[in-house]
Amino acid sequence: MKPTLLTCVIALSFCACKPSVRLNGTWKLLTGTTITKGVSEVTDYTKGQEFIKIINDNHFAFLKHDLNPARDSSNHFDGGGGSYTLTGDQYTEHLDYYGDHNWENKTFTFTVSLHGDTLVQRGMEKNDKEGIDREIIERYVRL
Repeated sequence: MKPTLLTCVIALSFCACKPSVRLNGTWKLLTGTTITKGVSEVTDYTKGQEFIKIINDNHFAFLKHDLNPARDSSNHFDGGGGSYTLTGDQYTEHLDYYGDHNWENKTFTFTVSLHGDTLVQRGMEKNDKEGIDREIIERYVRL
């Protein structure tokens, strides 16, 4: 009888654990909000540009480009990626690759939540070399 009771308690404790958010897939960034020293700035990533994030079991990559590119050097493409960990709703990116090397080898931790096909990622973005210390909130839709 005791082994059965112990087995039930163990099984129930696993059921009580909060499951991780399932992030695998391709996500389109809709809006990004930065909050710096109490001042908010919202960027609409559906106008004039496109930004996607691709996430597999242990790596992520992001790509951004202008939809109406100039025919000169002002045409901007941006991309980067690396590995990540996900524990419950805590998503931690380890940025291994990026065009601006001041951002490489940095770690950023976010709280993520899923609402239907919408992913919300919220956390702090800090880079002493760039003088950046701000909160970011990104809203993605699954493609």
